[in-house]
Amino acid sequence: MPTLDWLGKDKVINHHNDVPYKVLERKYSYDEDGEHKDDIYSENMIIHGDNLEALKSLLPQYEGKIKCIYIDPPYNTRKSSEKNKAWIYSDSVDDPKIEKWLGVTVGDEGEDLSRHDKWLCMMYPRLVLLNKLLSDKGIVFISIDDNECSYLKIICDDIFGKKNFVAQLIWRSDGNFDNQAKIKNVHEYILCYIKNADEVGLPQAIDPSASENSKIYNEEVRNTVVKNGPKNPMSTIKLPIGFPCSVSDLIIKSRKDKFPYYGADAIIEGGRLINEVEVESGWSSKNILIKYINNGFNPVKDTKGQDTVFEITKTGNIEMIKKRGDASHVLSLLQNLGSTQNMSTELAKMGVKFDFPKPVDLVIYLISFYCRKDDIILDSFAGSGTTAHAVLNMNKKDGGNRKFILVEMGDYADTITAERVKRVIDGYGEGKNAVDGTGGNFSYYELGSPLFLQDGTINKDIATAEIRKYIWYTETNGLEYAENEQEKYYLGSYNDTAYYFYYEKDKATILDYSFLAMVNVKNQAYIIYADSCALSDIDLQKWNITFKKIPRDIEHI
Repeated sequence: MPTLDWLGKDKVINHHNDVPYKVLERKYSYDEDGEHKDDIYSENMIIHGDNLEALKSLLPQYEGKIKCIYIDPPYNTRKSSEKNKAWIYSDSVDDPKIEKWLGVTVGDEGEDLSRHDKWLCMMYPRLVLLNKLLSDKGIVFISIDDNECSYLKIICDDIFGKKNFVAQLIWRSDGNFDNQAKIKNVHEYILCYIKNADEVGLPQAIDPSASENSKIYNEEVRNTVVKNGPKNPMSTIKLPIGFPCSVSDLIIKSRKDKFPYYGADAIIEGGRLINEVEVESGWSSKNILIKYINNGFNPVKDTKGQDTVFEITKTGNIEMIKKRGDASHVLSLLQNLGSTQNMSTELAKMGVKFDFPKPVDLVIYLISFYCRKDDIILDSFAGSGTTAHAVLNMNKKDGGNRKFILVEMGDYADTITAERVKRVIDGYGEGKNAVDGTGGNFSYYELGSPLFLQDGTINKDIATAEIRKYIWYTETNGLEYAENEQEKYYLGSYNDTAYYFYYEKDKATILDYSFLAMVNVKNQAYIIYADSCALSDIDLQKWNITFKKIPRDIEHI
């Protein structure tokens, strides 16, 4: 498979492994009753901080659990906030935060990078972590335009797998009409990948531009199988007695002037052929038709697994009829899903200013492709918070419990991103323009200190409860953690194993007989973390204990 090379690639291709795990510090929670200092245990999150570090911090709890990812990364259009003071969201890799990150990660070589090199260096490790967070049946959508689309496709094929590519959707965005002398650019792209094509099929949704009388809403799909051409050479098929017909009683005269040719009169009574007839034509689905005949006129499966039957029509044609499992139909061209201009107007009603926000209807449509009512949706380039708005609207409409996780590195994460979500929850606007609130809640987080220091030791500034939570998540693949009051050092039990984290900030801990005397939980096996172990191998084997040394044996994600 072709690969893409760029300056700095060798520095970032495995950089996700070097990103420190930082604790997420909850600053406040919010619901319909307002802001709360105490934790309300919301499953919705808005995180302020470098999205690369935030994604790493989500891994212990959410690796392999995110059903849908939508991101709208910088398009690298050179429209930075310095060049256009009206812009709040920087659409350029010249953003100071990204420049600083590149300087640390790539080093002196970063000074020679083109803007495309910089963009690829920025995107690659973030996409790697997004792929880790995606569930085996998950889907990812990435908005992009012409500036980086071709490069993005290649690195996504590398990270997500070429076989997992679904489509390059085209979204008719209805603008930008400014400063374009010849060609008016009215579209953007959305790359779509699924995590594992072997596990799941393609997403299903209804084309929003389909009219109410579109045939995609029909319970069945009918198509003629009489098709002549180089790919469908003439051949004869014998229609046996009992072959179905769309009308009750009919005689189709033998003919050679119209396809299909009939070798004899076909007599239909009671909706069935009562005499055997040979018909000649080119056939588009000959093998399935023969399979149907051999199956005694019972439904057969086509190549897509759809139930399929055949019948003679009143004109003598032969049609294939497929029962539609659901009214699903997706076009690669997405239209009638709002525009950034209209969304900006809607934000203005909330008292929020943000240029070029993605429309809520677009994100709702993408989420509806694939997500159930209780799935988690992640957006690590959150901007103004459209993804959260979409999730809250969907939950209000159908009573669902979808969860959102937003990450925004901009300084406006609280004043714009979170503020918009608050107003969606509460309702906004006045008079006839008033919009009812959706209800819901979220917690707002900042990135805290790293859990591990550069020498690999545990950062003593981190609360012990956060360390315990990290150990539990890494041992149980993100199983929900609840602080245990049964025993001080007991984390919980999982797969017939009891877990203990014997840790004190101000002294070394020893796994010995005195500690075993404090273990009251009965289980088949034990995993015990401590600074050292005074038990013999015979003792460990006797009680089926696995000793893990702090910090050496703590998994670094």
